[in-house]
Amino acid sequence: MRFDAAVLRSYEDPFAVEEVILNAGPADGEILVRVAGCGMCRTDLAVRRSAGRSPLPAVLGHEGSGVVVETGGPDTGLRPGDHVVLSFDSCGHCRSCLGAAPAYCDDFAALNLFGGRAENTARFTDAAGGALAPRWFGQSAFAAYAMVPARNAVRVDPALPLELLGPLGCGFLTGAGAVLNSFNAVPGDTVVVLGAGAVGLAAVMAATAAGAVAVAVDRHPERLALAEKFGAAALYAASGDLPGRIRGLTGGGAQYALDTTGSAPLINDALRSLRPRGHLGLVARLHAGLPLETGTLDRGRRLFHICEGDAVPALMIPRLTGLWKAGRFPFDQLIRTYPLADVNEAEADCEAGRVVKPVLIP
Repeated sequence: MRFDAAVLRSYEDPFAVEEVILNAGPADGEILVRVAGCGMCRTDLAVRRSAGRSPLPAVLGHEGSGVVVETGGPDTGLRPGDHVVLSFDSCGHCRSCLGAAPAYCDDFAALNLFGGRAENTARFTDAAGGALAPRWFGQSAFAAYAMVPARNAVRVDPALPLELLGPLGCGFLTGAGAVLNSFNAVPGDTVVVLGAGAVGLAAVMAATAAGAVAVAVDRHPERLALAEKFGAAALYAASGDLPGRIRGLTGGGAQYALDTTGSAPLINDALRSLRPRGHLGLVARLHAGLPLETGTLDRGRRLFHICEGDAVPALMIPRLTGLWKAGRFPFDQLIRTYPLADVNEAEADCEAGRVVKPVLIP
């Protein structure tokens, strides 16, 4: 089977849209999906800075959505014609997976970041027969088709705008899940979100939907304007005494804070802004040590990492589409679509902050 895909051949070069070949149909437990759209996530772009750990050449893309074309084996739970959102891969049988925590799968890094499932090597090639990395996040959805473990796919209502749903499988799931799952925010709670990008704005929308008071911190006025549109109070990050300004807005301190920036000064500011026994969750990868200032973890404050919003995708994605249909999670307002052929323009716009969430349309 031949189709177009955006191939990244080196860490420095642009994507090249070229023909690729899938040399076999779905194995047991897999589905073949015709991709309707795929979000571009900063994790895709971080491959360029992965110091060679992510194998290339590869087809990236891990926020796909589409239509099931073919199923492998009798136990996928899906049928041709089903509309699905694709999420991250997990083994399904380790302690974390069995405990409804697939984002903490023992094999998460191997399955999603560093080459995919070993049994799938050699069946996905370029037009000349050269090998491509077998599967990125169980998908490789910067393409017209994706071969996916059925475990990764969540059936959705065919009346929904399928081409826009892919980011619910990762970026929006991460931000919203942090608020709804990790924090379990309820009416009366206060949630501070540092960084009003795709993950942060999803967290703002989820906090508002949960009835919590949301405060967004960023250095881009246009992002803060979006946060205000979604119900948050907005604070400019560089105006000085951020903890004091947060405490003033939240009546003495926030119960929860979510950092999406990976900035050590902002993380320390966030800790200082918390109430006693407040929680700070981190979702961004830290690229250096995190020096904590004296007193930031006093009085029962907690600091912890959150992966994929602590979500079970098959439960979380329907919850988010239900909120969207109720007008309480307007994620579509963060999206700009691009033809797959414009993948490099989408990357440039994402890196420059001109777009919150690019979605590529094959």
